[in-house]
Amino acid sequence: MSSIRANIVRSISGAYMQRVDVAKVDVRKVRRLWDYLGGLMLTAFGVDKVRDEINGLYAEWLTPQERMEGKLLLYLHGGGYVVGGCDMHRQMVSHIARAGHIQALLPEYRLSPESKYPAAIEDAVGIYRTLLARGTKAEDMVIAGDSAGGGLAVATLLSLRDAGDPLPAAAILLSPFLDATASGESMQSRAQQDPWFHAQDISLIADYYCEPAQRRDPLVSPIFADVGGLPPLYIQVGDDEILLSDSERFAEKIAAAGGEVDLEIWPEMWHVFQMFVGKMPESGRAINKIGNFIRGLFA
Repeated sequence: MSSIRANIVRSISGAYMQRVDVAKVDVRKVRRLWDYLGGLMLTAFGVDKVRDEINGLYAEWLTPQERMEGKLLLYLHGGGYVVGGCDMHRQMVSHIARAGHIQALLPEYRLSPESKYPAAIEDAVGIYRTLLARGTKAEDMVIAGDSAGGGLAVATLLSLRDAGDPLPAAAILLSPFLDATASGESMQSRAQQDPWFHAQDISLIADYYCEPAQRRDPLVSPIFADVGGLPPLYIQVGDDEILLSDSERFAEKIAAAGGEVDLEIWPEMWHVFQMFVGKMPESGRAINKIGNFIRGLFA
């Protein structure tokens, strides 16, 4: 059973999300709101923030006081490829960095609809290669992302693999958006439980990011990709979200290809519930488990 605080957060956030008409939303207005709300969120205690610019993109280094030397978490934020950035994700990523004893890099990639597919992938791949050129070893890196950032993390891995680049030690995906065609069974089976999204929203969000004919492209919808040769994956997803099947099917594909994957389905949780760290205990527990995974990876 979810906590009282989780029920309160679910009710308040769900009431807001249900009022959003994705078909008529003003993207710039939503971005301003997210920036404002993000500015109210606190960086985790004991984590330093340093601004930077990498390949012409704004980024932030989040460095906990206790960290493993030379290890790095490259975190790609969510937001449907349309919104999101350091302000909205700094709090959660700083808590992950502290829990994992790892320095994190949180970049802001180009957003849609101004910069459609494959701009975000080009940015993520470029940042990863720059980190390698600066001396960070691939085996000392973890790539992570939530929602669209989770899909972007997988697309980045696929692009690097196909180009022959060295891959990171692992990937962490939180409620990843992996199927722009919205073909997963949970689009129907979780329609009543999901407090945030409707199945029809997925098609509208996909239209911001890519052309209709590109929705089945493996880099847009990694659920259709050849997943052989990817590093170990750790996935957290809520049992009450319509994107549940994205994670389930992707984990099955990884296992069938002989890869290593750990899928955790959190009962009564919704999309990227980890964002509410400090406001509900489930978020803190999930982030602690992410931290355990990162520390165990480099133990």
